[in-house]
Amino acid sequence: MSKQLSILIPTFNDDCTQLVTDLRRQAEACEDLEYEIIVADDGSTNQEVVRAHEQLNTWDHCRFVRKERNTGRAAIRNYLSSLAQYPWLLFIDSDMSVVRNDFILRYISTPLKNIRYGGYEVIGYDRTNLRNTYERAFAAKHNTEQRKKKPYLHFHTSNFMISKQLMDLYPFDERFRFYGYEDDIYGKCMKENHIEIEHIDNPIGFSKYESNEEFLRKTEEGLRTLLTFSDELTDYSTIITVSNQLKRWKLSPVMRVFHQMFHRLEYRNLCGKYPSLFLFKLYKLGYYMMLQH
Repeated sequence: MSKQLSILIPTFNDDCTQLVTDLRRQAEACEDLEYEIIVADDGSTNQEVVRAHEQLNTWDHCRFVRKERNTGRAAIRNYLSSLAQYPWLLFIDSDMSVVRNDFILRYISTPLKNIRYGGYEVIGYDRTNLRNTYERAFAAKHNTEQRKKKPYLHFHTSNFMISKQLMDLYPFDERFRFYGYEDDIYGKCMKENHIEIEHIDNPIGFSKYESNEEFLRKTEEGLRTLLTFSDELTDYSTIITVSNQLKRWKLSPVMRVFHQMFHRLEYRNLCGKYPSLFLFKLYKLGYYMMLQH
């Protein structure tokens, strides 16, 4: 059992004081646990959120630090690791919520070699919200048994524990500055270096859902990231696989024309009251193939 733990939370324009409160309560309940909670703000523009986080510096075992400029999803995690004083690091995304009373205990109660991922649980039902609908549709693919079948493909940065020694050896790739795929490339790094990712049933709650418009904006940003690193992510993306197949079949021009003709109608549906996941798939594929042109 690890008796020393740094809980690290990267954030951007998201108030995570309730998350810190819940994690702190659980850490206090763990016998003989030395811990710290560090929240790192990656250049938030919402001053109300920043002010809410500043109070964390008055809480025992808690620390709030702020970057004046946004450095990116990979860099902020590396920065948090550099600040940590304990040998085990638990990374939690700021928009998550604690759903199990023994969340911390389940992470630290058994020996850990290198890296452990607990998964996430979709909270709530909102048929009008595209992100909620999308996450619920694919939730079954992210249960523990499914994740164990392809451990490197099913690694996400929202909820994982890692040794600081390993993090120092293999930091996150800071080329991944914008939204998307920093977890995929890290999973690939672990695979290439023969480092096992242990998958356990210890989910964090996914309960905050952005608007449909914002989710589409982030999706498009992620697809631009995917194109930039497509050579390195070939085996880690269904979109790359499908687009390459369409190229072999000489159907790329057809897909691009289809997107040019119908992307506004698709977008209208996806931002409407009943977004279609089928149209979401078409929209993503069409957008990606337009980027390739």
